[in-house]
Amino acid sequence: MALRLEDKQKLVAEVSEVAANAESAVAAEYRGLSVAQMTEFRSKARDEGVYVKVIKNTLARRAVQGTDFECLSEVLRGPLMLAFSREDPGAAARVVKAFAKENEQLVTRAVAISGELYGAEDLGRLASLPNLDQARAMLLGVLQAPASDLVRTLAEAPAMLARVLGARGESGADA
Repeated sequence: MALRLEDKQKLVAEVSEVAANAESAVAAEYRGLSVAQMTEFRSKARDEGVYVKVIKNTLARRAVQGTDFECLSEVLRGPLMLAFSREDPGAAARVVKAFAKENEQLVTRAVAISGELYGAEDLGRLASLPNLDQARAMLLGVLQAPASDLVRTLAEAPAMLARVLGARGESGADA
C-alpha cells in the first residue's frame, strides 16, 4: 500500500526526531527474513531501547538530513532497516550482532556514531562498548582501587608484627 504525502511527511519527521537524539545507528539489510523473524527482532530491539524502522531509502535520506547520521545517506541502497540507539551507544549494535548470529539473512551494511560512518566490520567494536551500568561499575572500580590499596598497605605493618610475634612465641624463645 502506497503512503500518502502526509504519511510520508509524518514518517520522515518521526525518524528525523529519533535520529537527532540518537547516540548511534546501524543500517542492516533484512532481505530473506520472515515476518516472524522481523517481529522477534523488533521485540528484542524494543527491550533494549533501540528504535527500528524499515523506511524507503529516499525518505530515510530526508530523515537523516541535518543530523549526525547524514553520513548514512551514501549507503542507503537496497532493502535496509535503520536501528537507532537512543541512550546506550552500543545497544543497536549489540541487538543486530546477536540477532545476526542466529539469522544469517540479517547483514550489517554500515554503522554510524557521532557523525562518522564506519563499515560493517566495526559492528563488533561498537557492540563491545559498555552500557551505562557497566561504565559506572568500571569507574567505581577505578576510583575504589587506590583506597583499597591504601587500606591494604596500612594494615600490612600490624599484620606483619603480629606474625613475627606469633612465630617468636611458637618458637619458645624469650626476648
